[in-house]
Amino acid sequence: YRRQRQMCIRDSLYALGFGWIVPAIVGFIVGIPVLRLRGDYLAIVTLAFGEIIKSIFNNLYVGLDESGFHFSLLSDTTDLSENGTLIIGGPMGIGSIQKISTFTAGFILVMITLVVVFHLVNSRAGRAIMAIRDNRIAAESVGISATKYKLMAFVISAAIAGAGGALYG
Repeated sequence: YRRQRQMCIRDSLYALGFGWIVPAIVGFIVGIPVLRLRGDYLAIVTLAFGEIIKSIFNNLYVGLDESGFHFSLLSDTTDLSENGTLIIGGPMGIGSIQKISTFTAGFILVMITLVVVFHLVNSRAGRAIMAIRDNRIAAESVGISATKYKLMAFVISAAIAGAGGALYG
């Protein structure tokens, strides 16, 4: 029992690590073209990207059997054999995941997030981000690269949101 619990904790730490890293990478890739937009257009594109990803995963079915992986975006008929297992079941999500998120895991995640945000706000980059927030034109006139710091804020917020999603999932 103890060994199984240790393996479960190890797997959840891997999932939480991927929950930080993968959204940060996706935030960087999406942020490069999107952050050239301003105002309402930035908000619309960001929301649309989130809805597109949600729609893809709600319609994605992945199964595994002796002949390999089977993918389908149309229905849950992934042509699995009788011994095959459905890994991702569309809106049903990923099967056979143990629910191990606890108050302690949530508390630790909140503390890590608070430390990251506190250090960001009190750093040089945080002051630059606040200057851009207050007046982008004035910040750029003193040599602050608005695109660089907007992208940094975008990536950090994507990573924190991904970690929260990993804990929720």
